[in-house]
Amino acid sequence: MSDTTADRPQPPGPAGTGPFQPDALQPGPFQHKAADRDAAPQYVLPLVVRMERDAPPPRTDALETAARAVLTLLSDERATAEDGEWAQAVRDWQDARIRKVVRRARGTEWRRAEALPGITLTGAAAEVRVFPPVPLDGWPKDLARLQVSGTELDDPAPPPPADPAHPALWMSPDVAMSAGKAMAQAGHGAQLAWWELSDAEREAWRAGGFPLSVRTAAPADWARLISAGLPVVQDAGFTEVAPGSCTVVADYRALRRG
Repeated sequence: MSDTTADRPQPPGPAGTGPFQPDALQPGPFQHKAADRDAAPQYVLPLVVRMERDAPPPRTDALETAARAVLTLLSDERATAEDGEWAQAVRDWQDARIRKVVRRARGTEWRRAEALPGITLTGAAAEVRVFPPVPLDGWPKDLARLQVSGTELDDPAPPPPADPAHPALWMSPDVAMSAGKAMAQAGHGAQLAWWELSDAEREAWRAGGFPLSVRTAAPADWARLISAGLPVVQDAGFTEVAPGSCTVVADYRALRRG
């Protein structure tokens, strides 16, 4: 469904030390300097959305489930423990670009995907499975054969307003994206928010099941969100959108530290 990467993924150092700015590279605790990210070995985070022919998930549900899937992997002991089986792959992935690819599967394809190491997240109707990062040219064959493009999703009814008690990922009203591209961008936004929170804030979010909303910002609000010092996703422009496009702003009271 989509192949996408954030162009400004560097976290701001220790959790909670400052907001992301959309026009500046962020210092971070990774091995490579920002200028060297493209020279680092490139990894990708695979996500697969279940797309049965007669029961496609609503678009907003799929976006929110994809964002929660990314957060669940980032907080999983297999990724966070020093000797975790996914820890090195996650470190290598975050040391370069936080590239994400969303593919779709149904029937036997989905069952094969579920048999691979990963985590399945379920929304109201959506099912998304996230896998540990893999080298850009080293996909497992049962994932590599899945379709990337050609599927769109709709909401049968307008989603309710975002809950102000939980983080909101605001999608740009100016950038048109396929469902897969938007799912990957929501994952980027969730990841930038995660990097920005303190350990205690992360744990509280995790313990609650990562509640969040994904909504399209009103045009009148977008400029304010972009300039509010909040985490902003700028896409690298490999697919669908122009390089440097601001696609998502993560908003939450804990992110408004000023």
